[in-house]
Amino acid sequence: MENAVNRSPSGAQWTIAADGHEAVVVEVGGGLRAYRHDGVDYLDGYAADELCPGGAGQVLAPWPNRIRDGAYTFADRSLQLDLSEPSRNNALHGLVNWASWHLVEQAADSVTVGYELPARPGYPWPLRLRTRWRVGAGGLRAEHEVTNLAGEPAPFGFSVHPYLRLPKTGVAESSLRVPGRIRVLVDSRLLPIGATEVAGSEYDFTAPRPIGHAVLDVAFGDVERDADGGSAVTLATPDGSARLHVWADREFGWWQVFTGDTLSGERHRRSVAIEPMTCPPDAFRSGRDLIVLAPGQTWRGAWGVRPEA
Repeated sequence: MENAVNRSPSGAQWTIAADGHEAVVVEVGGGLRAYRHDGVDYLDGYAADELCPGGAGQVLAPWPNRIRDGAYTFADRSLQLDLSEPSRNNALHGLVNWASWHLVEQAADSVTVGYELPARPGYPWPLRLRTRWRVGAGGLRAEHEVTNLAGEPAPFGFSVHPYLRLPKTGVAESSLRVPGRIRVLVDSRLLPIGATEVAGSEYDFTAPRPIGHAVLDVAFGDVERDADGGSAVTLATPDGSARLHVWADREFGWWQVFTGDTLSGERHRRSVAIEPMTCPPDAFRSGRDLIVLAPGQTWRGAWGVRPEA
């Protein structure tokens, strides 16, 4: 039996590897703790004996980002969520990022983990979540599915929160491309108050350029789609000798980019959180790009990381 005093804060650890790629998936939150290729760490993760910092690698569902006051109305019902960001009076990052996920299936190059979210005050719809993490010649791939187990429609949104970094390259020196043509304007609580086009502004990263001194905690929308309907954010070294492509399929129409300025200690501006989102912040209140799952309906989405060196 596992000795309780030696239990990792992130629970069980599942390591997968193939073609020089290796990743570590954890029980707590069902997220990603590490990802490397040929021994080079591209995910700014955390140690096995460390509590997950800053949402690193976490799965965010059934909503990403923030809900103002944790209060919203759905189907003529007023609901109140717990305020998981009390300093700003917000409900932050969903309900599954600190839950214990279970092992569904494991192979050398992949692992599938799951969690059954029970109905609760504030979100009275049970959901079944599954994530398959896989590594191979194409890099890291995550395939997510979420099923509404309730007998009525359920509001839903999804995101993940990986921090990415390049070898021997700081945030300021990193070149960034984001395919979003608008950005969400926020108030002091980081809640949306409008949106504006990025063209010609300091937030225009539609063509690659160094991050420099830019302070980013920004949701980008109206994304330029690839031929398959997906999109990608690219992080590169100044000379282009190393690149990271963070891609997402057509289910994700928003990207949150966070340069880690509010993180403390060594994590301050050490990496860039690049988060594919299905909807913008506060979508439970605004309804913008909110997914409504019918009873028994399953949502599926995929994203991944492809390094080039």
